[in-house]
Amino acid sequence: MDCISFGRNPILSLPNFARNGRVAFVARSSTRRSLPKNLRYPRQTKLPPDLGINHFLKKTSTDTTEPSQLEFPEEEEEYIEDGDIVWESDEIEAIQSLFQGRIPQKPGNLNRQRPLPLPLPYKLRPSRLPSPKKHVVKIGPISMQVYKNPNALVGLAREIRGLGVDKDVGIVLNKWVHLLRKGSLSMTIRELGHMGLPERALQTFCWAQKQPRLYPDDRILGSTVEVLARNHELKLPFNLDKFTSSASRVVIEAMVRGFIKGGSLHLAWKLVSIAKDNKRKLDPSLYAKLIVEFGKNPDKHMVVMALLEELGEREDLNLSQPDCTAIMKVCIRLGKFVVVESVCDWFRQSGHDPSVVMYTTLIYSRYSEKRYREALALVWEMEGSNCLFDFPAYRVVIKLFVALNDLKRAARYFSKLKEAGFTPTYDVYRDLIRIYMVSGRLAKCREICKEVEMGGLKLDQETLSHLLQLESEKRFDL
Repeated sequence: MDCISFGRNPILSLPNFARNGRVAFVARSSTRRSLPKNLRYPRQTKLPPDLGINHFLKKTSTDTTEPSQLEFPEEEEEYIEDGDIVWESDEIEAIQSLFQGRIPQKPGNLNRQRPLPLPLPYKLRPSRLPSPKKHVVKIGPISMQVYKNPNALVGLAREIRGLGVDKDVGIVLNKWVHLLRKGSLSMTIRELGHMGLPERALQTFCWAQKQPRLYPDDRILGSTVEVLARNHELKLPFNLDKFTSSASRVVIEAMVRGFIKGGSLHLAWKLVSIAKDNKRKLDPSLYAKLIVEFGKNPDKHMVVMALLEELGEREDLNLSQPDCTAIMKVCIRLGKFVVVESVCDWFRQSGHDPSVVMYTTLIYSRYSEKRYREALALVWEMEGSNCLFDFPAYRVVIKLFVALNDLKRAARYFSKLKEAGFTPTYDVYRDLIRIYMVSGRLAKCREICKEVEMGGLKLDQETLSHLLQLESEKRFDL
């Protein structure tokens, strides 16, 4: 067997060398011949250590030869002795770390805590929404804003209402005097009037008069005058002309408003007339309220016409849509259809669009005037403007189609009324029964009569007589 010898002692045979190791020592010779590369660096991998024996930390060497006596080809290499594998220090350290725990991949603190995940709504926030504000302005306590907080001012009125009869309102108001401003107590006084406590409202006004920071103020005075006038506890001066010429507009309007709400229409009309004679212009909404109240009494039509003429002469006319609609309804009741058209035209020329209430009022005006074709044009205008119909609009439109003897459209709008969730009233049923009777459709009449009975309604004698006559005619024809 071939072997490599070192001196006289054979060290390792070639078969054993190929099986157990990959590097052999080279004897120092005079020719300094080295092994070929295929033997110096074999490709065979290391055999795994025996799991039964711990060879990792075992490093035995019986070779006493000094390193100076040996020649390494290029670097320090592993060697095999007595069948055991000897590992280098870095390999032993790597193997020990496998049993100790995770090998650190990056330098740094391995025990650092990860930040908490972002909340889900923040992740799902659409990009088009604005980001939350980082710098929020802190608002002071609500007690510092009592002078303009409606809930706090109404709460003052409730505290005053809870006082005993023999106690003064100053017990409550003195606690908040440093937080009140001019005009703050006007809402408290009006709330006391709604509660039916005009005496407490007057006491509050008298307390405010003693506070230099709160009085003089026309808003507090106007609220007090309105509350007293509504409860018929305002003492009028003997000379109203002098009072009207010297009083402010706010006080005069508050007095008229209180008289209207209290039902003293003659006092309100008298005050408005005196203000007109003194060339004092009042709010047009007061004229509208007077027209509505006087329009309920058939004997006061002349007063209504006088107020309408005065409104027509105003160049600075400024009426809201509810006021215009209320005036139009009164004019329809009086038969002044021209005024209805004029009011609607003025409202449109002011740059406003009519609402469904104004459309319905104008359609009913033309229906009452028997201008059915012009009223039908308004219906198409409502449809074109995508105006949402309410129940009065459906009822007026069905009346219009019944007057036009248009059965198909009347039935269609009756179906739309029920699809919109409205319950038909008796006059709607009666109009449909009449148009079906004119068309001779007895089966439809019976169907609607059954629906009327299921709704808990009862037909009038005139409609019943017409139905009996139609049935007799049908039998006679048969």
